[in-house]
Amino acid sequence: MPIKRSHILCSGAALLLAACGSGGGDVDPNAGADVLANGLTVRAQIEARQEAYKAIGRNFKAINDDLKTASPDLQTIQTAAAAMVEASAGMGDWYPEGTGPESGVKTEALATIWEDPAEFAVKISDYEGALSGLETAVASGDFEAIAAAAKATGPTCGACHDKFRLDD
Repeated sequence: MPIKRSHILCSGAALLLAACGSGGGDVDPNAGADVLANGLTVRAQIEARQEAYKAIGRNFKAINDDLKTASPDLQTIQTAAAAMVEASAGMGDWYPEGTGPESGVKTEALATIWEDPAEFAVKISDYEGALSGLETAVASGDFEAIAAAAKATGPTCGACHDKFRLDD
């Protein structure tokens, strides 16, 4: 089968895009090697923060999905809530100087975090308070209380996304 000119053009365009790094990777693939005061590299700190947020999101989704079922399972909700609490530990320390967009490592954290640390700290505190309320509700075993606490926790996540995270 003969090779068509359009196939060559498409292949060439794909190669060019790949070479230009259009895949959404790091601004600088060698970035993030600097070691922070906590002993982690910039890259490791950013990746740890991203993994923690993925765990929080995954477990919060599990709670909300289970609450929508006809017969929510308390054990499932307790496990997910405990995992959220564990993943959220030390959240205020996840953003040392140098781990923002200026690092060259792909991150959705906006520079606003470091430009307005007081407001960012309030948002983290709001989330931690809501998470504590969720943890208390889950310990009670009262599904109505759990649902209300989950409903109160969601907006505290969104409040950070609005100002301090790159739009998804």
